[in-house]
Amino acid sequence: MPDADLTRLRLDLAYDGTDFAGWAMQPGLRTVQGEIEAAIAQLLRVKAPDSVRLTVGGRTDAGVHARGQVAHVDVSAAHLEKWASRRRPGDPAPSETELMHVRARKLTGVLKRTAPDVVIHSVRAVPPEFDARFGALRRRYEYRLRGDGMRQDPLTSRFTAQIPRALDLDLMQRAADELLGLNDFTTFCKAREGATAVRDLLRFDWRLTDDGAYAARIEADAFCHSMVRALVGSVVAVGSGRLALDDLRELRDARTRTSRFTVMPALGLSLEEIAYPADDALAERAEATRARREPLASVEPGESTPSTH
Repeated sequence: MPDADLTRLRLDLAYDGTDFAGWAMQPGLRTVQGEIEAAIAQLLRVKAPDSVRLTVGGRTDAGVHARGQVAHVDVSAAHLEKWASRRRPGDPAPSETELMHVRARKLTGVLKRTAPDVVIHSVRAVPPEFDARFGALRRRYEYRLRGDGMRQDPLTSRFTAQIPRALDLDLMQRAADELLGLNDFTTFCKAREGATAVRDLLRFDWRLTDDGAYAARIEADAFCHSMVRALVGSVVAVGSGRLALDDLRELRDARTRTSRFTVMPALGLSLEEIAYPADDALAERAEATRARREPLASVEPGESTPSTH
């Protein structure tokens, strides 16, 4: 939590990830975090940009987009005043809703000169217990793709993966259904050191979009690195006839990394939403999320049980 003299601000934002080397700051590379932190430092007239540090809800990889990204930053009262709109003497104090939009507009205005592919939707004060990363209840992604023979659309090509094979949408949905529930997803991702790949996959639905692409809605309590793109890759392998459903079940239950399906390219992936609990449950949720998930020793592979996180 921030110090008592700091205010925690929640940023809701979106970006086209095509020209970014991912969210996280990397020396010499253009990143979403780097652009926003530099813009905030300029807006607040902070001499040391390192003093502005964002915590993000979903750390996207290079080329991944976002419509519903969330981050938080802690600022002092003096800096908060600089971020607010200037008022003439006698003007009524703006409401928090007005301030939320003013802060977003001012930050987006700075970004237009350096990062027009980033938009800030809102900037609002939140309780100190709010944590963009550890406080999340679930995250929702969308993956867009087109198979061989499907109608092409140059207006969405930057956000849609191209698959050089015909795809069976019904078969892809059947494959996606096999992956739902609380499972050890080691087959589909590499857990960070000291953690497990146990996740609760809540939703994995496919649909035909208005512009003629296939889109997957993938929702879970959390994801590990490249997990969404690997899940989609395994389902595409089934939908294109490269894997049988029985093969997918065996790979899922083996809990071992495999080369029998391809991790999908980043351009088709977008972070759509991060959901958080009510204010009075923020601290409890963050504490639960920080706790290490136990391996699923007592659960049969593929069996779904209620999640404790």
